[in-house]
Amino acid sequence: MQQDGATTKITVLLIDDNQQRVLALQNALDKSRYDIVHSSAPRIGLVKLVDKLQPDLVIIDVESPSRDILSSLSTVSRFNPKPVVMFSDNHDTNTIDSSVRAGVTAYVAGHTDSNKIRPILDAAVASFGQTQALREELNSTKQALEKQDVISKAKLHLMQQQNLTEPDAYAMLRKMAMDSNQTIENLAKSLVVFWKQQSAGGNNG
Repeated sequence: MQQDGATTKITVLLIDDNQQRVLALQNALDKSRYDIVHSSAPRIGLVKLVDKLQPDLVIIDVESPSRDILSSLSTVSRFNPKPVVMFSDNHDTNTIDSSVRAGVTAYVAGHTDSNKIRPILDAAVASFGQTQALREELNSTKQALEKQDVISKAKLHLMQQQNLTEPDAYAMLRKMAMDSNQTIENLAKSLVVFWKQQSAGGNNG
């Protein structure tokens, strides 16, 4: 997002092959924080456009989302997530569900009054921000648990093999990590993998 004085500008990639709708949306967003930096037809590669332009928001206006569009949105959502607002004439529940699963933040079916477009975009941007924050928190928690788990496995192995207490096993891991210029987590991962390989080799023998 670009800072413009006190306003945070949100750059928009618009996907629409109807020039009349493009102009209408540009007028609706005139003098707002939303800045349409590029508009394109749906047949143009969406994944490459998002990667090239790195917009803050993607707006897609189509009669009905095609399989190609949904596939592209899934790729964007997985590797380069952005808030996506889709305006469509398709009211089908399955289509809406498929669009949301593909990464659409807000699906708006039917005609939308121009005065309602900005609030819709505002809500989508806010919702996406909350969702991303939750994902980051979950990933952070998952990484912390994985780190704790691998260190615990390494400590347990040392305790069993060398008859050490837990504090002594941890102290040994810490010293080994310092001596090899590694983090305790990376050292523990290496040791666990090594011990598994040894165990597998012994069983095969």
